[in-house]
Amino acid sequence: MTTLVLAGHGTRSARGEETLAGLRDLVRGGRRGTRVEQAFLEISSPLLADVLPGLPGPVVVVPLLLAGGYHVHIDLPSVIAEARPDAVLAAPLGPHALLTAVLARRLSAAGLRGADSVILGAAGSSDPAALADVRAAARLLSVRLSRPVTAAFAATGTPSVAEALERLRSGPAPRIALASYLLAPGFFQDRLEASGADLVAAPLGVDADLAALVWARFDQARLASTATVGGQARPGPVAAGLDRGVRTPAWPARRR
Repeated sequence: MTTLVLAGHGTRSARGEETLAGLRDLVRGGRRGTRVEQAFLEISSPLLADVLPGLPGPVVVVPLLLAGGYHVHIDLPSVIAEARPDAVLAAPLGPHALLTAVLARRLSAAGLRGADSVILGAAGSSDPAALADVRAAARLLSVRLSRPVTAAFAATGTPSVAEALERLRSGPAPRIALASYLLAPGFFQDRLEASGADLVAAPLGVDADLAALVWARFDQARLASTATVGGQARPGPVAAGLDRGVRTPAWPARRR
């Protein structure tokens, strides 16, 4: 039996840890015959490096990360190579249409209106590929909402959330809505909520679509594990290419 290990970054937020535990339990309920464990790179416990060696049989590590970046490309492969070199590393969760569906529901619950401008707020990264993943997620949400969506970042990356807000304030939209491209409450969600946007959606949180996406990444990694290099699955055509290359629509100018 293959074990699924959910690998998160870790958080100092008690609410964040509770949310991730709830997501783990929802994932476990999806396939009761498959063992599901949760571990973290740092801060929270248990640590991935401590969990991996004791697991029997094949292991697939699914990153609880919404974009590629240092943690996906450096940290996780390094931990796996040292603690469990036979484990397979799945693709990060985003971008994906299932995430888009959750984002749209969170915005609707926050009170999104048809005339609102929308920003997709993410933590950010120094890795250009990670920023590109967030921008691809913004394009998916743009198509879903039938309006432009600006990707912006709470920490590293341009534009910052503050810059995006300032730019959109000069436009015709009466309000600016901020979609949270975060998994759980914590430091970056607090930043988004303090940004001054007219409404800020809740993070992705515990959601059936998110749990389904975890299982999709798990299945993709298992199928791709026949072509591995150093214990890390090569991205197959589904895992790597399904949600990329989304074209940005040419939106008509809004009338004032």
